[in-house]
Amino acid sequence: MELVSPAGNLEKLQYAWEYGADAAYIGLKNFSLRVKADNFFTDEYKTISALKAHYAQQGQPKKLLCALNISFHNDDLKAFLAEADYFKLYPIDAFIIQDIGMVSVLRKHFPHIPLHLSTQANCINYEAVRVYRDLGFKRIVLGREASIADIAEIKAHVPEMELECFVHGAMCIAYSGRCLISAYLTGRSANAGACTHSCRWDYSLLSKQNTTSADSDREEDFPLVVEEKERPGEYFPVEEGEGYTALFSSKDLCMIDYLADMQKAGADALKIEGRMKSLYYTALVTRAYRKRLDALQGKITEAEAEPFVQELYNTAHRAFGTGFYFSKDDANKTTRGESKSPYFMAGTIGKQISANRYEFIAMNKITVGMPLEYIGPDICAVEDIAYTLLDPETEEHREWVCHGHPCLIETAIPLRSGFIVRSRGSIT
Repeated sequence: MELVSPAGNLEKLQYAWEYGADAAYIGLKNFSLRVKADNFFTDEYKTISALKAHYAQQGQPKKLLCALNISFHNDDLKAFLAEADYFKLYPIDAFIIQDIGMVSVLRKHFPHIPLHLSTQANCINYEAVRVYRDLGFKRIVLGREASIADIAEIKAHVPEMELECFVHGAMCIAYSGRCLISAYLTGRSANAGACTHSCRWDYSLLSKQNTTSADSDREEDFPLVVEEKERPGEYFPVEEGEGYTALFSSKDLCMIDYLADMQKAGADALKIEGRMKSLYYTALVTRAYRKRLDALQGKITEAEAEPFVQELYNTAHRAFGTGFYFSKDDANKTTRGESKSPYFMAGTIGKQISANRYEFIAMNKITVGMPLEYIGPDICAVEDIAYTLLDPETEEHREWVCHGHPCLIETAIPLRSGFIVRSRGSIT
């Protein structure tokens, strides 16, 4: 099975590939459902092309998938056509789309690049898969409402179609991610790439007797309302019915323990959510699934994979669940609270300067004596308290370093470019 990881910018793309992704999906400016991600622009295609060539030469070919998964308005379509020649500079292996109108556009301007159907199209049955196959799609990213049994049945009916399934990350309280909560509360539409993650805000449930100024019509129709912590005095209706209450924040999806079930059902690719997540998240989650897949394929043992799998719990996440794969009851269980990690990312390792000196690219403040841990694609976590921080020009010892300050780190622990440096605790 192919492992597909998120890449919100060029640096995250590099880490996704380096930490084990077979493919990474990116967005291009203005045409992706993650407009707050950095996405890709200017001449970054040159670096990406060189990076792909490097992995190919190493016998580890990587794929670049491009998400054009917004719902295109007429102006969006015109803007895309105006930039089509620029997009042709990227070494794109497939486009991910939901808007059916883009099929003919991409076929005309990118005739040799395969099409993948976005999960936003909520394709969850074999007849729909056949229709998309006949339209020219190579792969379906199934709607997240599809169960393990659904995947197996679809694969049995349309075996020639590639099926990609989400296995990790945030889920939406919406059908295949087609959410209107953000647009309703803030005017920023998730379907145009501007989701505010309103489903994860801090709400209080109130009855009309406990409100101070709720609209009377709303009170009559909805005896219960919610008030968001940062918006006191604004009340939004809560709909209740037999066996349900329409509220809000879902668990995070985690299928790391069920990859054999996904394989047996016929999944061709496993997808990690999170183009807006951190570099640290991208690397550790990708690495965990890479190691578990390697164990499933007999390349390493389960015991060798397990320490890397446990690192999932050291990333920021909400309570984990299995979504709709085994029972919708699990998907319907909500959670609350912030997603936190017991660690903060101190920085990354750049070029090797000498036998035991390396460029240290600080992202947060650390002081000498603070225990650090080094993480690599095949190094789970190695602690270091005997390091030295140096000024790169004078080689004088430093007592601290933070983002924007050039620095070298001297250590007896062998490192290499691309390693992550973290420390336990909160950012200072």
